[in-house]
Order: sequence, then structure tokens, then C-alpha cells
Amino acid sequence: MSAGEVAVARGELLLAAKAVSKHFGGVKALREVSLGIRAGEIYGLIGPNGAGKTTFFNVLTGLYTPSGGEIVFAGRKLVASAPHKAAERGIARTFQNIRLFANMTAAENVMVGRHVRTRAGVLGAVLRDRRTRAEEAAIRRRAEELLHYVGIADRADDLARKLSYGDQRRLEIARALATDPQLLALDEPAAGMNGTETAGLRALVEGIRADGITVLLIEHDVKLVMGLCDRVAVLDYGVLICEDVPAVVQHDPRVIEAYLGGGVA
Repeated sequence: MSAGEVAVARGELLLAAKAVSKHFGGVKALREVSLGIRAGEIYGLIGPNGAGKTTFFNVLTGLYTPSGGEIVFAGRKLVASAPHKAAERGIARTFQNIRLFANMTAAENVMVGRHVRTRAGVLGAVLRDRRTRAEEAAIRRRAEELLHYVGIADRADDLARKLSYGDQRRLEIARALATDPQLLALDEPAAGMNGTETAGLRALVEGIRADGITVLLIEHDVKLVMGLCDRVAVLDYGVLICEDVPAVVQHDPRVIEAYLGGGVA
């Protein structure tokens, strides 16, 4: 957690989106979306293709500036002018399309994520003083711990591009965890996974939540979302149409219509 950030007690409101909109010219990708995520929960965000899910992620993590509304995170308005600023505030993310440094090792990829929490500046990197060397050793140890945590410790020295698809997904999660987030936003983490890999991902996400990190999950695998998330929000054409526990969401007529088409009971 960065200096000045406040830990939010489990069950309390960690993130509140208030009438968040995002327009691209005449296209209204998000239209006054309001939702709340509580500390310690796994919160799902679903919807048909083009519903605005990834746009919401991009606003949350500083890739896009909202056209209207605001996001309050840990009691403070989030002004995420760049992704590294969002990471400093305690929000980490993965991407729908894996974005690793292909020609760096797994350990090096995680170490990159850890640098958002380091203190050594340019001068320390040049002089290589004792404090800088100690910090770099700590970064390496933390990277090894996280690779063990996600289940790929034996691949620490392998290039990222040589890892299996499922292991690359795990590596991306480890790199995000290296920033010490309060909120971990996962964008389609199960995409392309087989059944065994998906089951392993579910166990990993449950473990992350058990260790005190709140999870925001975008996922097309509705069965996974309904079995994993505490609450689920549904977007359709940029509009929030439902936010509730999975048992209520999956029987909501508006959700059924959004997924299956008009006129479906």
C-alpha cells in the first residue's frame, strides 16, 4: 500500500463508481454507470460483447479519462491520469490479451511490477549503493515468493514466451500482485483456458481473496462468474442493468434478454 493510502475494513465500501460515462465521439461506451465494490469480495462484471466492461476497466486504471462522473477509491476521489498512478493508489490489473515482456524471464516480469513500490531512484541505480542492492535483493525474493504463490516457481528463469498459455496467465497475475494492490482487476483471466486450468484459476482467485485482496473480475465464462463471485454487475450497451448476488442476477429478465435476445422469458 502506498504512503497515505487507507486500508478499508472487510465489508466496507472500497470503490464507488458514481455516474461514470465514457464517450468516443458519438459512441457512448459507458452511460452513467454507478456501482460499489466492498473490501474483501470477489465482484463480477459481465455483459455481452461491446457492453462496456473493458472500457470501465480502462477508466478505472487510468488508460481512459471519464467523460463524466467519478470513481472514489479507499475514500478518495480517483484521478488516474496514468496506469502507474492507479497502481500507486492500490489498483492492479491484468489484460484480456496477455501483455508480458516476452523476452524477459518470469522472475524479471514480476520484478518489473514490484518497482512501483521501490524507493531507489536514478542516482541509486547508478551508484549501486548498499541500500539499492538490498532493495533489489528484496525485489528478487518477493518475485520468487509470488511465483510460488501462483504455482509456477519452477519456471522462474524461463522466458515468458516459453511458458504455456495458462502459466502466462498466472505470471501476469503474479506481476499484478507485486504492486501490493488493495484491488486486483482481472480482465478475462480464463479466456482460452481448458477445464483444468480454469479450476486452478478459480482456486487461485479464491486464495487471493482469502489473503485480503479484493477482486474485480471481467469474464465471459458465466458459469465461473456465478460460482465464484459474491456479487455481479451486468452491463449492456454501456448501461448498468443489474447488480446483485449471482442467484438474483442469473434470473433477472433484463439479463436474460441481454444475453439471449428480446422476447425470451
